[in-house]
Amino acid sequence: MNQTNYQKETDKIISKITEQGTLPRLLLHSCCAPCSSYTLEYLSDYFDITVLYFNPNISPEDEFEKRYAEQQRLIASLPVKNPVKLIKGDYDYRAFLDIAAGLESVPEGGERCFKCYRLRLEKTAQLAAEQGFDYFCTTLSISPLKNAQKINEIGFALAQQYGVAWLPSDFKKREGYKRSIELSREYDLYRQNFCGCVFSR
Repeated sequence: MNQTNYQKETDKIISKITEQGTLPRLLLHSCCAPCSSYTLEYLSDYFDITVLYFNPNISPEDEFEKRYAEQQRLIASLPVKNPVKLIKGDYDYRAFLDIAAGLESVPEGGERCFKCYRLRLEKTAQLAAEQGFDYFCTTLSISPLKNAQKINEIGFALAQQYGVAWLPSDFKKREGYKRSIELSREYDLYRQNFCGCVFSR
């Protein structure tokens, strides 16, 4: 199957932004500080970024809070050209259990994960549309365990539905994942050893 190189798609958009000399507003969904580290370092030169920490899949709740605290700490510490803002989404674990119903035993990386991507991206798209952002995106594609093709497919569908542009991405490209590990060490970030949901433990 011929797969799109989403990094090249990001390059085209950034090239156009640079030519125009604008600073578009980006609502960036983040799953955790480590995954957002390289993504923020990379994108903050070109966008006015607000991070949305919305992850009702994470359990238990103290794990959700621990990851949020690390997200706050990273944003406060990371030197960026354009300041980054942060929104904390509600912890609605019931919403995750509802979309996972009947898919509990599906292996990691399957249909349950795709529904989880959509749950989080739909919230991001809704908020981006409500608050007049130019683009929305997610840090999820930085993980080698996440399906970038599926993430982008969902992102483009939601862009049509909510009328706000999706920023295509595959942040693991150009050693983005490796850089996120380096930054995690540099800032002594808490790196969890599971995605977040009870089924991925």
